Amino acid sequence: NECRQHDSNFMILLGYDPSYMGWGDLGVFGEPSKETPNLDQMASEGMLFLDFYTANPLCSPSRAALLTGRLPVRNGFYTTNAHARNAYTPQDIVGGIPDSELLLPELLKKAGYISKIIGKWHLGHRPQFHPLNHGFDEWFGSPNCHFGPFDNRALPNIPLYRDWEMIGRYYEDFKIDLKTGEANLTQIYLQEALDFISKQQASQQPFFLYWAIDATHAPVYASKQFLGSSQRGLYGDAVREIDDSIGKILKHLQKLGISENTFVFFTSDNGAALISAPEQGGSNGRFLCGKQTTFEGGMREPAIAWWPGHIPAGGVSHQLGNVMDLFTTSLSLAGLQPPSDRQIDGINLLPAILQGKLIDRPIFYYRGNEMMAVRVGLYKAHYWTWSNSWEEYSKGIDFCPGQNVSGVTTHTQEEHTTLPLVFHLGRDPGEKYPLSFASNEYQRAMEQISVIVQQHKVTMVPGEPQLNVCDKAVMNWSPPGCEKLGKCLKPPKSDPKKCFWPH
Repeated sequence: NECRQHDSNFMILLGYDPSYMGWGDLGVFGEPSKETPNLDQMASEGMLFLDFYTANPLCSPSRAALLTGRLPVRNGFYTTNAHARNAYTPQDIVGGIPDSELLLPELLKKAGYISKIIGKWHLGHRPQFHPLNHGFDEWFGSPNCHFGPFDNRALPNIPLYRDWEMIGRYYEDFKIDLKTGEANLTQIYLQEALDFISKQQASQQPFFLYWAIDATHAPVYASKQFLGSSQRGLYGDAVREIDDSIGKILKHLQKLGISENTFVFFTSDNGAALISAPEQGGSNGRFLCGKQTTFEGGMREPAIAWWPGHIPAGGVSHQLGNVMDLFTTSLSLAGLQPPSDRQIDGINLLPAILQGKLIDRPIFYYRGNEMMAVRVGLYKAHYWTWSNSWEEYSKGIDFCPGQNVSGVTTHTQEEHTTLPLVFHLGRDPGEKYPLSFASNEYQRAMEQISVIVQQHKVTMVPGEPQLNVCDKAVMNWSPPGCEKLGKCLKPPKSDPKKCFWPH
């Protein structure tokens, strides 16, 4: 069995959510200031994926997809409140990851793995959605983004947890200075990772570490020694600190003598948030638009696989990859099969990573409950286009600053299901020049794509939507452990409502 020959005792998914880091934020992808030496070195020692995607252009659904190997529309991380709307897990969300979903750490237990999540969970904050109820053995981090500070009356400050209980709240116990951008969180998350790796190595325990830091998510932060160190401002400071931390994690594995037994993968959960760029957002390189959209800038991610002694150094892959593949690939590394009682969208990337094979597969671009586009080979067909509404755009919310492409980056939802807009991403990675409907090339591309889309739609069974209902009473008023800290707050009366998702 090929996968038993390649058993990896340790697995690390790094920086899933160097949140909102874009394809163009790494030196190895051409970022002009070249401020990611450790990630660039990781790429030179491992394999760089040029065509790697997230499963959704927003944080929570893409994390749900990563950990279940399934599209968000299957695992419930979407909304039906309106057509093609991005939804996530803010504090007032009632839903979260359903018990019926099998998460990667639950399955890895069968092969004796201990699993830890460090950083942002984002799959629901109510007790039934807690990561330790879904296969993780340890957690240090937060259920939500580090938004705030709040007054603890209208909105509670967001808690940080160690395992089952909160240990404090952002802005109160874990400071983030919004004026200077100073916060020590990435250093804390780094130390947690190093300690966990050392502990598991000492006990010869196979481990899975999911390092989901979020310093590059607005409000962006960096620790004191990195503030002012980048040519790119505060966002660049945060990127430099993440890069430095990843370098330290990889060196730690080498020092402990376990790098050849450890499969490490770096990627991001969606494209850079251009709405907050350049001060609080990154770069998607030549790609169109950013986070929240199903254009390339919203869903194509930086991705690096590293496994010394197994992955040939300096590899570059054109394999179409997706974060959902990390689920199936990780199971394969542990000698396990994916569950057979459900549709799994992720594929095993090991033949591409270890032998340089190219596996034929499509990439589906979903926004909420709608399949917006599909990529087959080098062709991408848009069945719907939309950046955001005129109403939101007129408030200054722009997902495609300086990138208006007539008839493509539309502010109304435009349906193209009878004549999809098709782009050749090799010649036109920026999605500026749709193929002529009358051309032979268009006809040939659509013949192939139509069959794949039809098959996909016929077999699609959507999950129960988890992101429809919001209620202020379910916010982080009194998380487990608040009594010990004297930090319990009184929740308001329950008043469930349909969540409003503008994008």
